[in-house]
Amino acid sequence: MMTILRVIDTETTSLEGGVCEIASVDIVDGVICNPMSDYVKPPEPISIAAMALHHITEADVADSPPIDAVIDRYLGADVYVAHNAKFDRSKLPQITAPWICTMKLSRKLWPELESHGNQFMRYHLGVNANVPEGLHAHRALYDCYVTAAVLIEINRHARFTIAQMREITSLPSLLHTMRFGKHKGTTFEKIGATDRGYLKWCLANMDLDEDQKFTMQHYLQGG
Repeated sequence: MMTILRVIDTETTSLEGGVCEIASVDIVDGVICNPMSDYVKPPEPISIAAMALHHITEADVADSPPIDAVIDRYLGADVYVAHNAKFDRSKLPQITAPWICTMKLSRKLWPELESHGNQFMRYHLGVNANVPEGLHAHRALYDCYVTAAVLIEINRHARFTIAQMREITSLPSLLHTMRFGKHKGTTFEKIGATDRGYLKWCLANMDLDEDQKFTMQHYLQGG
């Protein structure tokens, strides 16, 4: 029996807000297929900042169903895939199957890159996402095609098993380079060797994500 990997993406009213668009494509035996997408009536207005990113307006979703009315179409895959899966997983609690995060896989394979964003990885890897005409970046279905193409290319390089991808997804990423502050652009390894006090200060005073905390603690413990 073939495993269905369902690449899924959401667009939202804000980083903290609800879903206003959902889409997916499947990867079956290395082939991208079964595209689906739906506008969703969100529980709150779409922020201007979000509109500026994905260009979904209140008029677009005014007559759309709520997420609970469409989510069943997207259930039933063996494994779900997203770029920054932690975000989409938080927006789709109805999905209880395992998840794979292509951003974490990218960080694992190419830690030295200046970015691991979806479009950055697309062009770094030189993949042709074969996105259908009429779609654009930061729309859910467009991003699904890109993520699917990135995952296929990742596995040309690494030949990960699904179990290995799930394990990488479940663990914090060890980051390579500081992205902010006085040491922006410097490797964490070098900061850990030359300015341990700064890492301690960041841990005590900044609102860090799990990957930043894990990386700083790693290099404070000697790397």
